[in-house]
Amino acid sequence: MTSFITLFNKNKSMRIADNFLKSIVRINPGEGRALLWSWLYIFSLFLAYYVLRPIREEMGVAGGVKNLPWLFSGTLIAMILINPIFALVVKHWPREKFIAISYRFFMFNIVIFILLLSFVTSEQRVWIGRAFFIWVSVFNLFVISVFWSFVVDIFSADQAKRLFAFLASGATVGGIVGSSITSVLVEIIGQNWLLVLSIILLEFAVFAARRLSSISDSFKLPIEQEEAHRPLKGSLFSGIIHTFRSPYLLGIAIFILCYAITSTILYFQQATIAAQNFTDSSSRTAFFASINLWINGITLVIQLFLTGRIIAWIGIAFTLCAMPLLSILGFSGLAAFPSIGIFIVFQVARSVSNYALTRPAREVLFSAVSREDRYKTKNFIDTVVYRTGDQVAAWSYAGMLAVGLSLTGIAVVAIPLSAAWLLLGLWLGQRQEKWQRHSSKEDLVEALHD
Repeated sequence: MTSFITLFNKNKSMRIADNFLKSIVRINPGEGRALLWSWLYIFSLFLAYYVLRPIREEMGVAGGVKNLPWLFSGTLIAMILINPIFALVVKHWPREKFIAISYRFFMFNIVIFILLLSFVTSEQRVWIGRAFFIWVSVFNLFVISVFWSFVVDIFSADQAKRLFAFLASGATVGGIVGSSITSVLVEIIGQNWLLVLSIILLEFAVFAARRLSSISDSFKLPIEQEEAHRPLKGSLFSGIIHTFRSPYLLGIAIFILCYAITSTILYFQQATIAAQNFTDSSSRTAFFASINLWINGITLVIQLFLTGRIIAWIGIAFTLCAMPLLSILGFSGLAAFPSIGIFIVFQVARSVSNYALTRPAREVLFSAVSREDRYKTKNFIDTVVYRTGDQVAAWSYAGMLAVGLSLTGIAVVAIPLSAAWLLLGLWLGQRQEKWQRHSSKEDLVEALHD
């Protein structure tokens, strides 16, 4: 009798969850549980990241804005080293196992940082802060890339177009909560206890990934279920090789490269403005957290009520063009009227367009590639290629300052790059939409690599 009551209450809870989801996103029967666990998974990841991010930003500025290019160099080197290690892990363990291994490795790293930050001197803290800056930069891209690889492996292309905007809202809510927690509690409990909180959140992400993996079998045929739980085949460097062999994947890589370069240019301008306007650590941390809070608040409204409709109305191609277009307008505004007000408006608008429109549309592009490419190639593009863009932008920024360009001049340089980025987004989106009309997934994957 007790088992019956428990089952009844569980089914009732699931019906309530399904009804709630149906009120804000178009879901089909059987998708509710997987969608909910996916949402909780990315929510916990972004909550952990946005607890860590303002701490990273403060440590980066405390170490000297002039040293940021070196930190970006260190991040790229770390990405290059970790990428083949990740390929080795996915080659030997099924997805739910390598996700747990990867995330717990990062949890162990956080414990080490807590111990170091508790006992080092002020001078040593600067160097620990630089290492932490590099670590968070690697952690961010890596754990989020693994999440999107996982859900792209679970959901079909049609499901991705309907559901990914809602999943992105989980990232946004996590960002809002994380920014709020850090902004309010950093001066009360200190940075180390915030790091402890991030460990707990990452462990919950491991649990959510395990639940999602078991639920996702309902989407697949028995032979597909067996394949989904097998380790991936291929060499350690197949992600790199496939990127340069496929025009489609290479196009995605260049698209992300353009995004990374323009983002880093804007990041350096943000660091300069923060250093000029705020003198102490806590006020800088609160400033960064406040910007993140505005970005995530606006993004959430768009993701829940507009993103799915926008993608369905204008298609993937024009959705991918939104952020490059805003970048053209924003850099033009900074070139004409350089001020902290213009910067904040541009930063918020650009980031909102990324999280609400570009990121969900970009992930749909990977729904049409092979399973190996979803993990290995996607991870290479999301991490090494992205940080290569950071590196190019960081040293180019330093070089432009060295030859006498002001923030205005640097903004002018970013305008034609943003225009080229817009054209590439249009091309990628049109090809994806064309290939999506192929009658079978096998034809689609084959066409992508022709």
